[in-house]
Order: sequence, then C-alpha cells, then structure tokens
Amino acid sequence: MNTHIEQLYRSAKKRSRVIIGLMSGTSLDGLDVALCRIEGHGTDTQIELVEFCTVDYDDNYKQQIKSVFAQRQVDLQQVTLLNPWVGVLHGQMVNQCLAKWGVKAADIDAIASHGQTIYHCPLRQHGQNEFGNGTLQIGDADHLAVTTGILTIADFRQKHIAAGGEGAPLAVYGDYLFFTSRQENRILLNMGGIANLTHLPLTADSSAVFSSDIGPGNTMMDAYVQKHFAPLHYDKDSAIAGKGKIHQALLEALKQHEFFTLNFPKTTGPEVFNLRYLMDAQQRSNTQDLSPQDVMATLNFFSAYVIAQAINDCSENLGDFNVYASGGGIHNPLLMEHILSLCPRISTIEDTSKLGIDPDAKEAVLFAILANECLVGGQQPFGNIAQGIPDITMGKISFPD
Repeated sequence: MNTHIEQLYRSAKKRSRVIIGLMSGTSLDGLDVALCRIEGHGTDTQIELVEFCTVDYDDNYKQQIKSVFAQRQVDLQQVTLLNPWVGVLHGQMVNQCLAKWGVKAADIDAIASHGQTIYHCPLRQHGQNEFGNGTLQIGDADHLAVTTGILTIADFRQKHIAAGGEGAPLAVYGDYLFFTSRQENRILLNMGGIANLTHLPLTADSSAVFSSDIGPGNTMMDAYVQKHFAPLHYDKDSAIAGKGKIHQALLEALKQHEFFTLNFPKTTGPEVFNLRYLMDAQQRSNTQDLSPQDVMATLNFFSAYVIAQAINDCSENLGDFNVYASGGGIHNPLLMEHILSLCPRISTIEDTSKLGIDPDAKEAVLFAILANECLVGGQQPFGNIAQGIPDITMGKISFPD
C-alpha cells in the first residue's frame, strides 16, 4: 500500500485527529491558523481549539493579491505565478506558527486550506447561460504540503459547484455539524469582507437549515479607508465613521441592487460590492462632494442595514432565537450598535466564544471540520440542494512528497 494512503487510513481510524484549519478572507488582513483537535464526525463532532493565531500579511502580499483580485481582466502570468507563491507563503506561515507553539509537523494529521479567493462569479451574477457557477482560489495545495511536510486538503469550493451549489457559503456544513442546538434557534452571523449567516432551527431539521451571503460586511469600508486614509487598512473602533453623518440619499442609492431582492440562499463578493459600486451610487445620488467621514458613516450603516434585514427576514417564522457573531465586523462597535438598533426582536448579539469557539478563529475551524469530514465523515447525509447545500464530501488531497 502507498505509504500516504496508509497514513490516511490511520488518521481516519484514530479516535481524534489534529488538523490545522487555514482561512484567508477577502479582507486580506492575514492568514488565520487554527490548530484543532477533533473527535468524531457528523453531528457527533467535538472540537478543541488548541492554538490560534492570525499571521498578518505585509503590504507586498496585499498589493500582489489586489493586482488580480475581483477583476474581470488581469495579467494571466501574474495569476499563474501567484498560485504557487501563495501556497509556499501560507506553508511558511504554518511553519512559523508550529515553531511558536512548539508543535512538530509529524504530530499534525492534515492541513485544511481554503486558499485565497481572487474571483467569485455565480451564474446569476455573470449571466452567461453557457456557463455555470464559478469561483477561483489560489494558493496551490501541493506547494503548501511540500513546504510544511504535512498532508493538505484544499480546494473545497469546486466540489460544491460541481454538485450544483454556488461554491459559497460553505460555513453551513460546519455550522450545522457543530453549532446546532436542541435548546434554541440560532442564527450564526459572520462579518468578514462579505457578511453571511447560517440559520439553525432547534429542530435540527437539515431541510430547514440554510446559509447565505447577505451583502457587504467590511469590504467597502476597508477599501474606502485604504484609498482615503492610507496607511490605515480599516476603520479601527469606528473612529472615522463615528465622526461622520449618515447621508440618506447615498444610503438609498446603495440599497438599489438586484442582489438584495433575491431569495436566500445567494452568494456575492467584492466583484459586485466595491468602490466602483460606491462611485456609481454617489453619481446617482449626487453625493460626490460628501466628506470622507460622512461616506464612511453611510457605508457603516449600509452594511448594518443589509445585515439586519437578513436577520429579520430569516427569523420571521422563528420563535425566540439568539444571534452569535464572528469575523472582523464584531470589532466595529458602530456597526454592531446599528445592527442591534435595526433588529427589534433581539437585545444583544453574542459572539461565538459563548459557544466555545474564538470568533476570529471560527472560519478557519470550519475548514478543519470539512477536512475531518473528508477523512472520516460520509456516513451521515446532510444536504438540501433546494437550499444550495449539496450532500457531498469536499476537498482535494495533496501529499507532502
């Protein structure tokens, strides 16, 4: 038997596995590295987050990715070169974390790598009926595996598309397996560059579970700060937005997009919600002369509005429910304040630490769960194609040599 196949077999038979989940989101702030110990599979999954850190990206990484990110026309040579370059860099970052934690590569069963999304285009966005849904992540898993010496499972989104999904959001799988409760209805809200939520009824009925993108979380605010308030990368503590005033005409123009009229589930990305979208809205509302602070205040409220609308819509037929948040948006106090003010049925929003998972680590942990299911899951079907959730095992395996 091939030694790598034998290693896979041994890992699958172990009572628990040590898996590193990696997440690099559209905000490009850094690589989230979550060292997880996972027992069981399916709804019996138990997770211990042993270590976690975010390795910050330097300006060179951000500039390299931005040169090909969320654009229809890019330098194909640059994309080709960045694919292995990102894989090696992410591998080096994993090695740094392992050294910092005093953990040996030989003690890790697998790395679960999301990669770096550079373009996401569901059919309803690109409108070319000859083609289906599409998404592209770079950060080659073979390079990551060779750099770390650790078996790597990656490229999860392609199977989702192949089986009829849109390639996002994938959070629903891990959310359902680990965060479903028989005691309460839950909405799990993740506010990264793009905000998404997962609806988890206390019935645990998989046919009623769904996950959907909502619209912009931090992506437009971050892009605006980086353009107008360099060298800042984001609006820390809402310091900029807090000095401005919400402009109603611009806000109404920002709300006018077909995406917001679509039913759940749906996906989107910075390909749609970006500075060009803001410029168009300013032209339509004749607000090009607004102060940067007023623009930021309006963008902040715009994100809060679309998030709150989604929470209110998906909880309409629920009884009591609780919202648990994760992602960079939880650190934006004005955003959180606005969301609460627009959701009359809830008095507080907890973060996922209340459920045992660091909110900054949640997405990296979810990919570790997907890798665990790739290794040992499959006995318990979970899927609902009507809600964009195909019943599949995701991930491609790269051996370290």
